[in-house]
Amino acid sequence: MDTDVREQVGHDTIEAQVKDMEKRIERIELALNKINRGHYGRCDKCGGAIPVERLELVPEALFCVDCEKKLHK
Repeated sequence: MDTDVREQVGHDTIEAQVKDMEKRIERIELALNKINRGHYGRCDKCGGAIPVERLELVPEALFCVDCEKKLHK
């Protein structure tokens, strides 16, 4: 029975990782579209500039730090 539980937990972990990667791919595609339209580096919520430091860490960022925080409250 222990083996079944470990296998299920492993499967659930992999499934969660796949979903996270799919979401990141979607955000990367959105960022690429913004580059093509000349809007890359602008927050989708307030329209302000996303700091370069944030874009270096999260190139697919859609929101500035302030708007991102507001979305997760």
